[in-house]
Amino acid sequence: MAQQFEITAEDSKKAKIPHDLLLINLIFNHVLVFVACLTTGVLIDYIAIVPITSVLLLITIFIGAHRAKSKASWYVNGHWQLCAKRSFIFLIMLTIVGSVFLLLYWLSNGDLKPQHWALGGAAALPVMVTVLALIIMESEALHHAKIGILPNWVKEKFPLNSLEPVAEEQGISQNEKVVNV
Repeated sequence: MAQQFEITAEDSKKAKIPHDLLLINLIFNHVLVFVACLTTGVLIDYIAIVPITSVLLLITIFIGAHRAKSKASWYVNGHWQLCAKRSFIFLIMLTIVGSVFLLLYWLSNGDLKPQHWALGGAAALPVMVTVLALIIMESEALHHAKIGILPNWVKEKFPLNSLEPVAEEQGISQNEKVVNV
């Protein structure tokens, strides 16, 4: 369940930033660059760019969420916290898969055989599903940031200086959703 708030155009623009960063990480970095590195033989040496860029973008999101608690409006902070929560889930998935690959590398004494790659590929499947789910969720959150919608848990977790909702999302028609954008 979510609530809609009356927001300014500036808050709408600022609230979209964390979702843009995570979507860049997911779509451009983990889909486009990763697949390009795997499918072209000349770029395979540059595959380390993907986790390095990912970690840098996730750190940027976490730092931004920390700063937003004290320096941003309540609405903008809510979107930073929402994005940081989802980024943390993604970081956990990356850590699990990275650990599986390191374990396979260690067990194979640095000589990965096809069966090791098959196990690693099976371990990567949950990350792929997570990336797909997060792309969908973040695309929706990006739209919600534009029209003033936040999940109820944000108001419950961060009640200080919270806005009063204009409407509950469930009862909002499509024509009524655009407020001060």
